Amino acid sequence: MRILPFLSLAAVLAACHKQPDVVNDTVPVAHASAVAAPAGQDWTQVVSKTPEGGYRMGNPNAALKLVEYGSRTCPTCGMFGREGMQPLETNYVKSGKVSYEFREFLVHGPPDLPASLLGRCGGAQPFFPLLEAMYRDQAQFETKLEDQAATSKLQASLAGAQPPKVANTWGDYMGYVDYVKQRGIPEAKARACLSDQTEIKQLVDMMQDAQGNKGVTGTPAFFLNGRMLENQLSWPQVEQSLKAGGA
Repeated sequence: MRILPFLSLAAVLAACHKQPDVVNDTVPVAHASAVAAPAGQDWTQVVSKTPEGGYRMGNPNAALKLVEYGSRTCPTCGMFGREGMQPLETNYVKSGKVSYEFREFLVHGPPDLPASLLGRCGGAQPFFPLLEAMYRDQAQFETKLEDQAATSKLQASLAGAQPPKVANTWGDYMGYVDYVKQRGIPEAKARACLSDQTEIKQLVDMMQDAQGNKGVTGTPAFFLNGRMLENQLSWPQVEQSLKAGGA
């Protein structure tokens, strides 16, 4: 995928699809048994923010912990979301054997910022439904990114701007503000989320940690029980690792 050369966030950029050379294979675990969810729920309804800054769906003590570093504008991430989320939730997370955590990785820099901030704006319960919706509708946002004349002009207008200004301006251009308004997030709340300096810092810190400490260089990057899955970008590939791990 073409990476727009002017996009950066805290001097950190990565390329969609690209994976580091040093990776590890899945570590098999004993075949796990299904675990009952809290009364009145199934495990897909149990969602919480993790200390690392991601959002996790499922049993926090699951035998297999799948973590994805993803970008809401990355086509390969979008394909995984459209093809893999339903079977992942239905066949693995619901059983309590597997948990799934999504961590934002701003592969395109500023254009990713409003999508991530607004995707996290409602907190835990709407997080995954909104993530999946953004992936289903990803094509409309990709069209905006592919307009080089418009994006270059926008970037030039934001030279030296503070992150909240950058997030709000890109959010309007990409159509994310109107998008989340149609899905239950009032504009006043959306604007507050786009201007949340603490949340912006957490996103940048999470990305820098992924690059500096975990070897993530692009999206999607999957980890199973703490180990990176080598060149596994699609749902069939990730599912194979889940099965090999005992799911």
